[in-house]
Amino acid sequence: MTTDDILFGVGLTFVLAVGSQLAAARARVPALIILLPAGFIAGALTDDIHPDQLLGPAFGPLVSLSVALILYEAGLGLDPRTLGGNTRRTVVRLIVLGVALSWVTVALLAGPLLGMSGESAVMLGAILVVSGPTVVGPLLAFVRPADRLQTVLSWEGSLVDPVGAILGALVFAAVLDSGHNKSVGYQVVQFLISVGVGLAGAVVGSALLWLLLTRFRPGGALGTTGQLATVVAVAAVCDIVRDDTGLIAAIVMGLAVARLPGVDMPEQHPFSETLVQLIIGLLFVSISSTVTPASLRHVVLPTLGIVAILVLITRPLAVWLATLGAGLTRGERGFVAWMAPRGIVAAANASTFSVGLVSAGVDGASKILPVTFLTIAATVTLYGLTAVPVARRLGVTRPSRSRPLLVGGDPWAIDLGRTLQSAGLEVLMWAGSEEQRACIRQAGLELAPGELLAAATGDGSRLEGITTVLLLTDEDDFNALASMVLSNDEGVSVFRLGPRSSDHGVVALSGRGETLLAPALTRLGVAQRYAQGARIETQHVESADGTLAAGHDLLLLIRPGGRLVPADGTDARISPQPGDIAVLLGQAPDPRADRPQAPGSASP
Repeated sequence: MTTDDILFGVGLTFVLAVGSQLAAARARVPALIILLPAGFIAGALTDDIHPDQLLGPAFGPLVSLSVALILYEAGLGLDPRTLGGNTRRTVVRLIVLGVALSWVTVALLAGPLLGMSGESAVMLGAILVVSGPTVVGPLLAFVRPADRLQTVLSWEGSLVDPVGAILGALVFAAVLDSGHNKSVGYQVVQFLISVGVGLAGAVVGSALLWLLLTRFRPGGALGTTGQLATVVAVAAVCDIVRDDTGLIAAIVMGLAVARLPGVDMPEQHPFSETLVQLIIGLLFVSISSTVTPASLRHVVLPTLGIVAILVLITRPLAVWLATLGAGLTRGERGFVAWMAPRGIVAAANASTFSVGLVSAGVDGASKILPVTFLTIAATVTLYGLTAVPVARRLGVTRPSRSRPLLVGGDPWAIDLGRTLQSAGLEVLMWAGSEEQRACIRQAGLELAPGELLAAATGDGSRLEGITTVLLLTDEDDFNALASMVLSNDEGVSVFRLGPRSSDHGVVALSGRGETLLAPALTRLGVAQRYAQGARIETQHVESADGTLAAGHDLLLLIRPGGRLVPADGTDARISPQPGDIAVLLGQAPDPRADRPQAPGSASP
């Protein structure tokens, strides 16, 4: 290839990767539904986009390291504290039974349906056992299932990838060494050695990341690139020692680093939102471009038959066995059974292993990549288009109502939380002091776990379903700074009360105007009125002009359907309307009303 051809191929790959994700976001469909056909069509129309010609033998190692970065990012979003009791047992059973049953199903069907040899069929089965966060995560973001389902499926999708990758590497080696009659016990020992290498790499990598983030304390850009370099280096060394062990090291590093003492991860948002999304797009476009129309000609119908059995029989059977006694409802078990798309690790393994098996002359190995491509496309399209209606039919979606997180533990803030909860909202609260947290528990309100930024932004907010943050602490500067940080997270609305005065505080006035809650009131004014006896009340708005109780100040409006909006009289769109529930701060009682009058005195 000439330099011009290489430049055109690289540029086209980037354009398709980013353009497909933009189109998917606009169409509100999972990106893979557009990425896969985009890469396939581009590969059929031009040879310039083929990764084996652009990168040559470097393509395989780059894919492995890129997947390691994806799994590291997935590990950052998983909180081990959510994986306890029945949830842990359910996830472990899903991985063990799901991998075993999927492997056996594909291996038994691939021979008679696809005309593969036994070695190729076993290899294909090992490749198709994985799912992954690159496909499960976006689907869950669309569906918004209940917290327990989100936890189970997120953990399963993230942990099954390194397990499947190592299984694929071991099967690949066993197929090439099939003449040496290695025993099952030998293969089990090899698997355990691979796990040990990955865990050892994770320990070293986590220690390096801890030193980087706590001792050197780089800024946002350097912190991101430092993590990138560390994960790539550790994964590369692990893969050199043992194939695909870098994936175990990467995800364990992600799980560990955010929970190490002294490590503060909130500013790593660009890592997950930019770099990983770009890698996912580039990988799917590149791998899809290697599949030719001719290679699909005789495998489409048999592959769809295998997919149908995996979807309708194998996955439901694995879920039924794995969730026995797990405490899941019938609808929850049904939705878990309807969520097993294949993702990037399957594509990467197929791209890597099929080349080696074809070179070794293994019969049917040339069909591994096109069958994997069709399986990914079919499962992603099926689950992507049906997950939302299926979840609604099974009754497992999180309510569309707002789920506010109230930050602060003053008595009036707790009273506001109780009021919103009584109006039908799912309220979370967070407070810094243990005394305030105890008061929140005593009030019967749910206490958000962990640190504030972790609970309110990124994967934490998506896991908890937080839609709104109300900053109500007695520190005006903290409220202002937190509002600026949290307002950068798309999909989470942030509101706060104004500072006690125009000349008070260091940064309070620099907070964003749209984050103000009840601009006519200050935080100190609300606290003082509440201490004087004013109470937070609700009023159902019935009149067309939105008239509210005299002497009351409007804090929030709860729209029909449970949407929470701030009270700001400058915008007619959020003025009280019939059907709204107004959250009001009442007047403090007049102390003179209860004061006994002197004999013979006249009332004023």
